[in-house]
Amino acid sequence: MFKTDDGRVFDVYKDSVHDDLCMVAAKECDYFVASPALGFEGEEVTSGGKKWTLAPLNHTNAVKMRKAYPFTAPSRVLDRDKTMGVGDRLGIATDGHLRVFKKYSEITPILSQQSIRELNLTNRTFADVIDSASFAVFRCGFTTGWGADGDHVKKASEVQYALESGCTMITLDCSEQIDNSIEGMTDEQVNAKYVQNKELEARYLNKSFDIGEGVTISFDEQMYKRSVLIYSAAIEHCKDIFFNVIMKNGVQQADFELSIDETMTPTVPEQHFFVANELILAGVKVSTVAPRFCGEFQKGIDYIGDVEQFAREMKIHAVISRHFGYKISIHSGSDKFSIFPSAGKETKGRFHLKTAGTSWLEAMKLVAMKDPSLYREVHKFALTAFKAATAYYHVTTDLNRIPKLDTLTDAQLPDLFKHNDARQLIHITYGLILNEKNSDGSYTFKDRLYGLWREYREDYAELLFNHIGHHAKDILGK
Repeated sequence: MFKTDDGRVFDVYKDSVHDDLCMVAAKECDYFVASPALGFEGEEVTSGGKKWTLAPLNHTNAVKMRKAYPFTAPSRVLDRDKTMGVGDRLGIATDGHLRVFKKYSEITPILSQQSIRELNLTNRTFADVIDSASFAVFRCGFTTGWGADGDHVKKASEVQYALESGCTMITLDCSEQIDNSIEGMTDEQVNAKYVQNKELEARYLNKSFDIGEGVTISFDEQMYKRSVLIYSAAIEHCKDIFFNVIMKNGVQQADFELSIDETMTPTVPEQHFFVANELILAGVKVSTVAPRFCGEFQKGIDYIGDVEQFAREMKIHAVISRHFGYKISIHSGSDKFSIFPSAGKETKGRFHLKTAGTSWLEAMKLVAMKDPSLYREVHKFALTAFKAATAYYHVTTDLNRIPKLDTLTDAQLPDLFKHNDARQLIHITYGLILNEKNSDGSYTFKDRLYGLWREYREDYAELLFNHIGHHAKDILGK
């Protein structure tokens, strides 16, 4: 407990006591209690006659905190064998996430992981996302390292923005440079579209590559031409971003992940090898690659597809990654419990797993548990907003399969989060829910939701510990 001489009383987070700085809680928000020597901005107070600064959790003080306590700053961590991204759209999930990584300490977290799409839909910035994670790291006394991912950035300006904000990892989304039309072409159409490239032909055409572990990658004429037509533009874009933005004065500014998963074209092993080999030969240093696996990795629900086929293909993808020295990244990894065992096994425990929206779903499940009336309001709005939200996300949700609210008791509402269609309904409408306003300009849901989440922050942390912990436990094979 911290008590000022003018009678104000604050609870102290016990894991946040670090020398001349700690974090305390009031009813509405948290503060730092800082030694004046640290230079935090805030209100000067005294406690027992000693001077302190009661400092708000703002960006200026986040910068000062990271300078005084470097463990609160993100760093490059993708060289560690096991890493996991846990996006926090709300800025309140990190306490629960950290409980997972304190228990499963062999996994290093990427605590800040947001895409430009998510930033726009939540009206946040990369700096805000990183600050929120930094504050939680300090509050929870997590000192073993974490990263910050500028996730699914596409353009040079977006990459630069992420780097300038402090991201220690860049995930370059090359989906706009991948030609999905090639997959459906006949051999004759492919031949007509292909432009001769003698250098690439000498490297791949009718060539085989023994990459070890009993795996040989071979390129017949059609596989070679299709690989070139589908991925050449993505490879050039990747090289441009790496050498002209991520590299600065000969120094790589952040860990680099290549994402080729957000497309309709599955990445067969030969194409994975082609992309990786071209990048490595060009001198691009990738830490992780996210192929487009077989089946479907839709948001917030389990894997859709042949689990055995996934395991067979993952085995080859993992061999390719080991051959080149990077890790496989599994995107839209939220709730893909059926494939976690094979992913952990075939990567030999060297992987990067990404989750994001599932933490938002746990937050909304908490609303259903604690304030059924508010949840019903949000759910009804989500039904009207769903069509607009599908502009941002690919899902196969059937709204007709979702139980009608008027048929459910309050006690049954949390069970909606066991229902795939209901999960996807809430999953993809988050931005519209948080931004909806009343006629007077006030938020329809946002302020009430954040008030509930703060009141029940311990319950939320426990929900996350159990749910995200399920991910960690399964991919570790425990």
